[in-house]
Amino acid sequence: MTDNSDLDSTMTDNSDLDSRKKGRGRTARRLAAVLAALGVAVAGQVAAPPADAAAGRQPLDGLWRADGYGTVFDIGQGRLTTYDTTAISCLRGVLSAEHTARTRDSASFTAREGARRIVVETRGAGRARLRYPGSVGAIDLRRLPRLPRACAIPTPADQVKVFDVFWTTFAENYPFFATKGVDWRAVRDRYRSRIGPGSGDEELFAVLRDVLKELGDAHTALIAGGRQFARPLRPGTRQLDGVPAFVAFTERVREFVERNDTRKPLQQWGRAVIGYADLPGGLGYLRLGAFDGYADGGFEPNAAEQDRALDEIFTVSRTSGPGRLRGLILDVRVNLGGYDALGLRLASRLTGRPYQAYAKQARNTPGDPPGFTRPQPVPVRPAAGPLYTGPIAMLTSSLTISAGETFTQAMTGRTPRPERIGENTQGAFSDFLWRRLPNGWSFALPNERFLTRDGTSFDVTGIPPHLSVPGVLSDEELNGGHDAAFAKALSYLTSRRRR
Repeated sequence: MTDNSDLDSTMTDNSDLDSRKKGRGRTARRLAAVLAALGVAVAGQVAAPPADAAAGRQPLDGLWRADGYGTVFDIGQGRLTTYDTTAISCLRGVLSAEHTARTRDSASFTAREGARRIVVETRGAGRARLRYPGSVGAIDLRRLPRLPRACAIPTPADQVKVFDVFWTTFAENYPFFATKGVDWRAVRDRYRSRIGPGSGDEELFAVLRDVLKELGDAHTALIAGGRQFARPLRPGTRQLDGVPAFVAFTERVREFVERNDTRKPLQQWGRAVIGYADLPGGLGYLRLGAFDGYADGGFEPNAAEQDRALDEIFTVSRTSGPGRLRGLILDVRVNLGGYDALGLRLASRLTGRPYQAYAKQARNTPGDPPGFTRPQPVPVRPAAGPLYTGPIAMLTSSLTISAGETFTQAMTGRTPRPERIGENTQGAFSDFLWRRLPNGWSFALPNERFLTRDGTSFDVTGIPPHLSVPGVLSDEELNGGHDAAFAKALSYLTSRRRR
């Protein structure tokens, strides 16, 4: 499994632009690193470790099953590795990490891909909790005495078995079949018949790709050697083919904003992913193209660069006194995701009181499709230092994706409430759950949902605006030179100031 930064920082793609759970910082550089890491061959037969501890065994050493996620974690001999499990398979997982630090009750590991850190803490007898810095919430673990029986039996790598493992992984983990109106058994019946003993890799790839198209979910991906398929965005929204297209479109929008809205170059940070400009009338404009990609090296360097930018933007003079900002336009219309925690760090600069951003839960209990893990509340707490607590006009579109959406949802509990202007967001909130197939290919799917205080989920549909603006950042608008959503934001903030 991964945080948004994994594909979000990966395929924008999605921690990555993948990683991503959203590319700008998930940009091409990070994408290449993640894809290389995912090319590791799948191990063969797996033997369970001995039941009794070896000399010097630590409290966290041993086997742990995640609550949800279909994953078993194996900790020992200075390493953390995973097994992807379903009712019909058990395979070595994508994730492998080296031990880097340990205390009495916790251990830290660093994954080879993207220098990603994992922290595991004991939570009592037979219980532990795993966290990925940059993600939000945690994964609860329970100790296992031995690996599932399937892990001792090699999983065949023939084309039909590959399809069955792929289909079953979605059946046990994907939360949104009902919301999308997808009959998953019918999908299996329709596509499995296209695979047979004589099928080659190209045919198999085409079938799995077409299955993903049935879902139209921006948090699905398939990587098969040199072939990739990712980010089939929600039907009816702008389709951008691959990371280069996303990056090019992001740059086109930035130039459009500078030419038609701010009428001057933006002050930029984090490889131009963050931009700011003061506007006439005591207003400000803040644009974030992602919550990742500001720096190399994982979550901590990205957090440091975002903090540096926000320190220079939300100064004492802009947040207090007679020269303070009277309104802020917050533009996440093209935000392809990244680290959810960086969205919370921004939200913490925009509130003077704590509140709940959302609650997060994962699909669980494969025999009960509606089953989910217990929701984990995620708070927003005011940051230390100058805070902006005035009116906000928030610009969104269908290219507000992943961590861009969890940030948008985190802002819904703010007081005063931001006025959302534009279009529904994409509707892809979950972290990426990366899995491996018997033939060595890798794929990703969402398995989580983010809930409002009253239990509402905006997955699939996206978060709607308060003021709808059709055709946000369409080719017609970009070529015509008039930014309708920006104009509405100016009007809204100006009218508030007059009241």
